[in-house]
Amino acid sequence: MKRREFLATSAAAAAAAATGSGVSASVIKQSADTSGDGGDASGDSGGGFKLKYAPHFGMFRQHAGNDLVDQIKFAADEGFTAWEDNGMAKRSVEDQTRCAQAMDELGIEMGVFVAYAGFGKEDFVRDTSDAFQDTLRTKMRGMVEVASRVGAKWCTVVPGNVTQRIEFDYQMANCIENLRVMTEVCEPSGLTMVLEPLNWWANHPGLFLTKIPQAYLICKAVGSPSCKILDDLYHQQISEGHLIKNMDMAWDEIAYFQVGDNPGRKEPTTGEINYKSIFKHLHAKGYAGIIGMEHGNSQGGREGERKVIDAYRVVDDF
Repeated sequence: MKRREFLATSAAAAAAAATGSGVSASVIKQSADTSGDGGDASGDSGGGFKLKYAPHFGMFRQHAGNDLVDQIKFAADEGFTAWEDNGMAKRSVEDQTRCAQAMDELGIEMGVFVAYAGFGKEDFVRDTSDAFQDTLRTKMRGMVEVASRVGAKWCTVVPGNVTQRIEFDYQMANCIENLRVMTEVCEPSGLTMVLEPLNWWANHPGLFLTKIPQAYLICKAVGSPSCKILDDLYHQQISEGHLIKNMDMAWDEIAYFQVGDNPGRKEPTTGEINYKSIFKHLHAKGYAGIIGMEHGNSQGGREGERKVIDAYRVVDDF
């Protein structure tokens, strides 16, 4: 039983005891199942939403305070059933362990953390030396340990920048070879690297990986269950558009989604992307994975945090 259900069940039981009404167990269970603002009656994701939307640290700090576990608890109380943290690998072992224990107790699924991000560096598409590949193996062994500690199934990989020194196709071949080296470490543990294409025009000029078709080609060439795609729909709205068409074309290689509206990279309903339509499509396809809330809040303070939660209620109402 998740914390949200436990609280609702306890409240119903307490009310029954106080009134001496002899409320049946089935009524108490119904109270737990329908608790929460705008809760999904079908309980598709086991919480208040049809899909597994994953907030991150800082998103609800005004309500929950600075403590990491308290922030996770607040999200659970609001019906969220997943969490993600780009910086989890850099947190102390103590914090990782505390967060993992809280998520386990609350029924929260851990989403992605960043394992490798070569921003501003060209070595991933230039260097296939034994020395460089040994650094990749060492890096990923550490990430496997983090994933095991926090219960994560996915980690984000950004191959880094393009180089002007060799042809693009050679860069593609080098990228594929280096990713194969990394999968040698990930496969035995079951950890999946998710490659994230990022846009040049608003956020990350010069990166090698920018579009879903390119990521699809790379994953097919690597040929490993430990190398898949993270489809960040904010970035792809800028880079290529045709969001639903591209996710359908690359579906068998996509393992994870992240979202943010455009322009501004804030919560859904603040920009041009029809997230209700997209989430309805994902739900209809049977997507059971996580959707990371990889965006900021459009408004500050507690009101802004409530606005984020309300926005997800709106786009999840299909």
